[in-house]
Amino acid sequence: MIAFFLVFWTGLGERVFICWMDYPTIDLAADSRPIQRQATRASVIAVMTAACIVSNYLLIGVFNVKLMDLIVFSSGFLFGPSVGASVGILTWLVYGTLNPYGFSLPILVATSLMESLYGIVGGLLGSTGRMGVGLTSNLKYGIIGFLLTFLYDLVTNIVAGLTAGIPLTVALITGIPFAIAHEGSNAVFFFLGAPPLISAVGRLIPNGGKDG
Repeated sequence: MIAFFLVFWTGLGERVFICWMDYPTIDLAADSRPIQRQATRASVIAVMTAACIVSNYLLIGVFNVKLMDLIVFSSGFLFGPSVGASVGILTWLVYGTLNPYGFSLPILVATSLMESLYGIVGGLLGSTGRMGVGLTSNLKYGIIGFLLTFLYDLVTNIVAGLTAGIPLTVALITGIPFAIAHEGSNAVFFFLGAPPLISAVGRLIPNGGKDG
């Protein structure tokens, strides 16, 4: 009766009690797998976020030319949309706050959310399990990088204009030179860098942190 009471009222207690009673069919190690998966996932997010932040500060003198977007995209491709989105948001929470160019909460929110889009799209593409090789694949990544960056620049420029009280037309026109630098560099980075970066990170970091 005591054993039945413990089994009925406790989940983990059930396994511990039965294991103590020498029932070999219960594998307690299986219970640690979700915890290990979550730990691996947190480690992946931390490592990829750190890579983004370091690369941002190294290139801080080159305005709107950053490797961050490619790293966030690769994080999503390899480890799933939620990991990629987390890397993008956490990167901007640090870099957007500790930034010599200044701080603005509406712009920080916009950049964080739009940055997460790189990770989400990367995760959706990575869910197919096929990275692809060759010129056609590289061209695909280059186009994806350009389109994502175009959308990112459009939304963040609109938010920046509204925040500063500038007419949207003026905000978009004055942002064109910066958008060209951002979109052009990302198209090149994604074209040349997406396949090798995804392959290299995939070999270095296990995919235990992948969504699902």
